Amino acid sequence: MGKRWLPGKRERDAQSCCRTQRDSALEISPKATKLEKLLQIPKNGTRCAVAALTRNCWKRENSRARMDFLTLFSIYLGLVLTALALLCACSGRKGRVLSSSASGAGQVLSLVIPTRLQRVTQWALHRLFHTRSCLFVVLHMALQAAVFGEYTWEVFVYCWELQFPLPLLLLPYVLLAGSTGGFLLCSRTDPGIITKSNHASLVKMYAYDGVLFQKGVTCPTCKMEKPARSKHCSLCSACVHRFDHHCVWVNNCVGALTARYFLLYLCTLAGAAAAIAAITAALLTRVVLLSGVMHGSYIDEQGQERAVDILFLIQHLFLTFPRIVFMLGFVTLLTLVLGAYCCFSLYLAFTNQTSNEWYKSRRYGCSHHQALQPHDRQVGYKNIYSKGVWMNLKEIFTPPTVLERQKKT
Repeated sequence: MGKRWLPGKRERDAQSCCRTQRDSALEISPKATKLEKLLQIPKNGTRCAVAALTRNCWKRENSRARMDFLTLFSIYLGLVLTALALLCACSGRKGRVLSSSASGAGQVLSLVIPTRLQRVTQWALHRLFHTRSCLFVVLHMALQAAVFGEYTWEVFVYCWELQFPLPLLLLPYVLLAGSTGGFLLCSRTDPGIITKSNHASLVKMYAYDGVLFQKGVTCPTCKMEKPARSKHCSLCSACVHRFDHHCVWVNNCVGALTARYFLLYLCTLAGAAAAIAAITAALLTRVVLLSGVMHGSYIDEQGQERAVDILFLIQHLFLTFPRIVFMLGFVTLLTLVLGAYCCFSLYLAFTNQTSNEWYKSRRYGCSHHQALQPHDRQVGYKNIYSKGVWMNLKEIFTPPTVLERQKKT
């Protein structure tokens, strides 16, 4: 007959014997570092093979570990899907596929959710995305504090024990200082609000292209003629010169005076996320190589001995360093999202476009628009504001003097 699980006292004796054999084989020094004790790496460098445990001990520990891993992974997947839903809600009209999917899901949920709860949810979403609120600023600061807290508390300490270069470990803090400065400047600076005192000068600043911006159009709220490249922001209740978009994460508009600070904030934030992801990935790779876990084996649920594969390695790292792996997944996703948006923002800066202009021009790029041209000729949209990469960047980083004088007064 095959081996069966031993109940009662014999079960406890078997587990105790298992632990004794494992500890005697490892012979961990009492002066071992925190990382060595956590990984059970012997001081003499002997590799800790996973197959050192007996079949019965591994069978129970592996089942429990797999259950814990699936639970944590389910929670993690739910948080990622929630984040994607929030991004979809923030994207509005710009994410047609995502917004249509969210709309369809909302119609299905409306059949089972009570009417009162639906009204409360709609009111909360309206307050979040259609009114000026500091909630996303607080959320931004909380997420940043959580990531850098985990990086400082565990990743930095482990990397220091493994003798990582100190300038590399301090790089995320330098980028954090840059992103914090850009965030404060972008959130507290006047974005370029059009007033009666500067309206006459701003009307002459840019020419009307006759496609996106028509001459003689009056803002129904501000009761003033709209200068070219301006737009009324319903959240700020004002017309903004060279309007790009209203960013809920800085609780301010990105306009003529805040575009440079927003680029600084976005690039340094994406760089900080990428640096933390790279350092954390390097740490886990070094840990795997030092522990020698890839040269070991484990007992699966059917009682068969198998070599360690990638799935088991991920599960092992997730259970050994749950917070670090969770943070790595978050900052990796954040790096991809911020990196893509950063490249898009740089493309707009190099071509002297705004997000508002780029989105509007997509409609005229597919179909012709009846522009105000002689002989009633139909033309497609053409960006008339681009003057070369250098001049475009100079225009962003040296905003109009009219707005600067208004800001000082």
